[in-house]
Amino acid sequence: MLIAIINVHVKPEFIDTFKRASLENASNSIDEPGVARFDVYQQQDDPTRFILAEVYKSELDVEKHRSTAHYARWRDDVADMMSEPRQRTTYNFVYPAE
Repeated sequence: MLIAIINVHVKPEFIDTFKRASLENASNSIDEPGVARFDVYQQQDDPTRFILAEVYKSELDVEKHRSTAHYARWRDDVADMMSEPRQRTTYNFVYPAE
């Protein structure tokens, strides 16, 4: 399994629009067979900051996700909503075991 943490800083005027687009992407992503989890978090003390926490069964499943229409729509729709480029960091499970 592979965990991807994506940090996103959204322009204030796009918070609600970004949230709607991300929830649509997440709800479609969780239906993909290779996606174990897809969470969307909004920071409490700074609502312009979001984290997308994605858990994939394999690296191949990440690539399959990136080829879906819903991901492409999200990527294109939110590109101009960000204050800065999104940051992606990947992790491996340590605990609990897979």
